[in-house]
Amino acid sequence: MITAQNDFAVFVDRDGTINVDVDFLTSPSQLQLIPRSAEAIKELNDLGIPVIVITNQSGIARGLISENDLHHIHSKMDEMLQHFGASISAYYYCPHHPDGTIAQYVVDCDCRKPKPGMLYTAKNDFGFDLQRSFVVGDKFRDVEAGNVVGAVAIQVSTGYGAMEKDLCKDIRDFYAVDLFDAVQFIKLKLKQ
Repeated sequence: MITAQNDFAVFVDRDGTINVDVDFLTSPSQLQLIPRSAEAIKELNDLGIPVIVITNQSGIARGLISENDLHHIHSKMDEMLQHFGASISAYYYCPHHPDGTIAQYVVDCDCRKPKPGMLYTAKNDFGFDLQRSFVVGDKFRDVEAGNVVGAVAIQVSTGYGAMEKDLCKDIRDFYAVDLFDAVQFIKLKLKQ
């Protein structure tokens, strides 16, 4: 539950950060949590910090998955996280891609990371201060989206993180082993 007292959030990429990246996750049956990711989310929940998923889902534009399928995947993720006492506060996704095959989604939008549209939508929906917020992800585009809005940008080594480590070395605020390690860094930053 997001309340007025939450003036910042932790924005988390999905594939490669919370769950194993399988290149176009199209079914709930493919969903596998990265070890310690549920525990990390629970730690943020216990602190009363909203955890917001921001995820590019070009598979929708490519005709590999429908928006309804995506909602089923997120419901399954919620179910899996509940086993750990963890929960996601909100999901934002970008269904667009300029090279897609489904006409309504073939858009050069402002929500596809590294563009910050999903972050601004969450700010408008909940009143978050993005400059006090954190963005965590495995790819350059996640880190860059955090930079664009002035958030603390954290890259994880899971997913594509190890491959894109050097690409992000000058733009990230912290390089974490995984989401759990990122949350430990966030907790330290909040004490400063």
